[in-house]
Amino acid sequence: MTQPNPQATLTDMFPQSVAVLSKPSVATFEQFERRGGTTEAYIYVAVAALVSAVIAGFFGIFHHDVSAVGQFFSRLLLTLVGFGVFTGLVYVIGKSLFKGTGTYSEVAYTFALFYVPLAIVVTVIGALIPPIGWLLSLLYVYFGFLAVQSSMNVRDQTGAIVTLVLSGIGYAVILGILTRLF
Repeated sequence: MTQPNPQATLTDMFPQSVAVLSKPSVATFEQFERRGGTTEAYIYVAVAALVSAVIAGFFGIFHHDVSAVGQFFSRLLLTLVGFGVFTGLVYVIGKSLFKGTGTYSEVAYTFALFYVPLAIVVTVIGALIPPIGWLLSLLYVYFGFLAVQSSMNVRDQTGAIVTLVLSGIGYAVILGILTRLF
């Protein structure tokens, strides 16, 4: 088994993302789940949050939307918070309901590998052609399904699906509350 590599960099993570997206399987995720940790995952997600926020802000200004600056900051913050909430729920639900044996670090790193490139692509395409952006969002579900099986070692497909569904519900509730507060 590969031990966590606290030295993983963005340049290490990009080819890992390409591998995960081009050869989607539990085995591919398994290759990388311990190559980085929570810090690397959040740095990578912060890059996606920044890129997505800039794109959203640009399209907001381009469309003369006065809330473009607000969109920039809310997207930046909510991307990071949302990622933490969702991956935290995957970890807790997978571990407590399905006896998952993964660590939070493995969940965060594994999810970051597909989340970051998809977030950027979905933001760009969604800004240009919103219905296609929504369709591309379905890829999060597919890759999340594989990532749960890998990072939490929940090989039972039903358990992986239930983990994702419950995490998605919890995420929606928590983010709904947070967006109303801010």
